[in-house]
Amino acid sequence: MTDLTQCTATDLLALYRSGEASPVQATQAVLARIAHLNPRLNAFCWVDENLALQSARESEARWQAHRQTGAQVLPLDGVPVSIKDLILTRGWPTLRGSRTVNPDQPWEVDAPVTARLREAGAVLLGKTTTPEFGCKGETNSLLTGISRNPWHLDHTPGGSSGGASAAVSAGLGPLAVGTDGAGSVRIPAAFCGNVGFKPSFGRVPAYPLSPFGSVAHLGPHAMTVADTALMMNTISLPDARDWTSLPHAEVDYLAGLRSGVAGMRVAYSPTLGYAKHVDPEIAAATAQAAQHLQDLGALVEMVDPLTEDPLDITTGLWFAGAYQVWRTLNAAQQDQTDPDFRAQAALGAQLDANAIHTLNQRRGVLGSHLRQFMQRFDVILTPSTAVPAFKARPAGHSPMTSEAMLGWTPFSYPFNLSQQPAISLPCGLTTEGLPMGVQLVGPMFGDAKVLQAAKALESCYPLRRPTLS
Repeated sequence: MTDLTQCTATDLLALYRSGEASPVQATQAVLARIAHLNPRLNAFCWVDENLALQSARESEARWQAHRQTGAQVLPLDGVPVSIKDLILTRGWPTLRGSRTVNPDQPWEVDAPVTARLREAGAVLLGKTTTPEFGCKGETNSLLTGISRNPWHLDHTPGGSSGGASAAVSAGLGPLAVGTDGAGSVRIPAAFCGNVGFKPSFGRVPAYPLSPFGSVAHLGPHAMTVADTALMMNTISLPDARDWTSLPHAEVDYLAGLRSGVAGMRVAYSPTLGYAKHVDPEIAAATAQAAQHLQDLGALVEMVDPLTEDPLDITTGLWFAGAYQVWRTLNAAQQDQTDPDFRAQAALGAQLDANAIHTLNQRRGVLGSHLRQFMQRFDVILTPSTAVPAFKARPAGHSPMTSEAMLGWTPFSYPFNLSQQPAISLPCGLTTEGLPMGVQLVGPMFGDAKVLQAAKALESCYPLRRPTLS
């Protein structure tokens, strides 16, 4: 029999259509696997079995009617999905990984992505773990503890969408929603061996907007590029609550997905022009990815789009955002915060209005430079991270500096500053058995092009899953 927990969303929809499996069977299988594995992984901080099974039964009725009479089914009908605990979900607490949020209050609002997923018939499973306020590239917090990597339980799944990525990798639902303010979708995707996509800023509506500003994107976690495109068709639908969102693009992200990369112009940048320390196995895997793209017909040129590391721009603006959140907390709440978040807020408190204005001006120069660079290329190819997943550590394990926070992921944050679409997809395992990822970055608004290139490159690699029992 098919192990429904190892099926992609696309697989599940095909099985439902044929009657070979049902949403109830798939949901029951995933819930059983969550109950078995989550005590070790700590990927979920909230699971609602009753609601999930109720949604699955409703979906199953729609599929039965579809097979009998041709009645309409919904785009994600019966597909299990998880929501990161930064994203509002009606009926469930959204604690943002923080002991400062009171769970005992009305939870009556769905964020845009949650609302669109419900409307598309998805089976919502629960909330996945995040560090406090999504503040770092590891998933640990004083509220939920340490989340772990399905490939090696003593390693981190990355962050801040570490719970989402670990869940997808481990077969705890084929789709998950994450957020990405400096790499928080792509880092855990690389560390956990799945696909993570950061769309163009504003392509997926958000509400409320992130306190960390216009670097924060929402995007899918999945095991395949096709599932990513499938999910984008739903979560990119418009929502008037996000005044920064882009005009709705009448795009089917599945259409043209298999068009290949023949003639596509690829800028292969092993270091982005400044990354000094890249793990040799990751560097070799990225070079191999460049060769794969060339073999598939792409025009690959080794060229660096940047010369200087914009780390201080990223962390400066991030620390300023942390301080703004900190200021909303009372003294008792501040005493309960994660030491990493507290340290970020303290660094942000040192920045005056002139310093923040200067950082934004420098960000503008960077964004303009990258927009002009992309006039010559369709995509940029880089490693996703400079290192594979490192050991899982508790909150506050090291002094907070810009380098400690993001220095090991130099390829992710520039494209939050520039707001470009970027995807991480798996490209093999290290000799230690840890996943590696490569990143494809497109021009602003070039989301479909990025998915098209990723689909072509994905064909060069087998789909790997961690062994968990």
